[in-house]
Amino acid sequence: MARLRKDHDDSEHGAGQAPGESGQGLAEYGLILALIAVVAIAALGSLGQAIVDSPGWAMFNAL
Repeated sequence: MARLRKDHDDSEHGAGQAPGESGQGLAEYGLILALIAVVAIAALGSLGQAIVDSPGWAMFNAL
């Protein structure tokens, strides 16, 4: 049986992706990481003093 030749390489764009969508996954990943960073900073900002005033933090500083 003869092998069929492919006119393009799937590794460049990924299976099922159009040429213009090759960087979309990376951009979405970056946006998710940025959102997680903003949420983490907001949580530490609002809980920061409560964490410092906790007994566990005082025990940690005693070391």
